[in-house]
Amino acid sequence: MLSQLQTLVREVDGRYATDTELMFLQNYLQTARLRFSAYQKIQKAETAIIQQVKQKLKATDPQLLRRGKVDLSAKWQRDAVIGFRYCAHALLVADEEGLEERLLLWFQSIIRSFKAQQSCDITYKIMQDVVRQHLTPQEAELFCPILAQARLLLGQ
Repeated sequence: MLSQLQTLVREVDGRYATDTELMFLQNYLQTARLRFSAYQKIQKAETAIIQQVKQKLKATDPQLLRRGKVDLSAKWQRDAVIGFRYCAHALLVADEEGLEERLLLWFQSIIRSFKAQQSCDITYKIMQDVVRQHLTPQEAELFCPILAQARLLLGQ
């Protein structure tokens, strides 16, 4: 929404916006209360969600958090929290495009350089499952596609 709002401000300089140009704002306002609720739940449950994801990731493949004898758990957790918070922000402001531009494309190159796509793919898949346990179905319907976008860009 923020990207769209910036574009709208530029395009309607000196004139009134059309109904069509304002449609995205009306759509946002229809989901705003749900977005706020989901965001607050995500914020409160972040530690629990990340820990659940980490446990499930280890159960799926313990080697995903290791490189040889080096334990990558702390690095994974830091990266997972950063990605999770950016996704939550994108949910709050309805700006998936901004998420892709600000974080995901940059992070994608780093993930690829470390050949960590498989870990990201599984992490964000599990994250979607865990998040569904903490949100209502309607809230999850707004947030899980954002996590799926992160999975798509970082996991391939």
